[in-house]
Amino acid sequence: MRILVMGGTVFLGRHVAAEALARGHELTLFTRGIHGAELFPEAERIRGDRSEDVSMLRGRLFDAVIDTSGYKPADVAASTRAVDAHYVFVSSCNAYPGWPAEVVDEDSPDWAGGGPSEYGPDKVRCERAAEAALPGRVAVVRAGLIVGPHDGVFRLPWWVR
Repeated sequence: MRILVMGGTVFLGRHVAAEALARGHELTLFTRGIHGAELFPEAERIRGDRSEDVSMLRGRLFDAVIDTSGYKPADVAASTRAVDAHYVFVSSCNAYPGWPAEVVDEDSPDWAGGGPSEYGPDKVRCERAAEAALPGRVAVVRAGLIVGPHDGVFRLPWWVR
């Protein structure tokens, strides 16, 4: 399978990239080139910044795109319009205004109109931008707490405290 990972050198994207290679997939990383230059020498790299220009993704053949680093709706919209593939968007449980005080599931209401911070509502807007560009070909994963090696923002210690 030809997989494009948006990012792929920091935290979750790094784990996704490593697993794709371990399973024998053909991997391309779209990265700004800021982190992990030594990682995954067997992967193709496209250097760019999706908030500025994604034209180098157009016309390329990918079976799937995995986006672990989309935070701005305009960036995700540009990324999804540039590719013709199945798109996995890693969102957040922060898309649900009731979380963490309430138990949430796929049927829980999300931040349709905005909220006290922009992170959760922007994740929802990213999801909708992706689906608008690639209708029926987007899988949204509203992940809970993601922790582990290479987590540079120290989520687990914050939650434990």
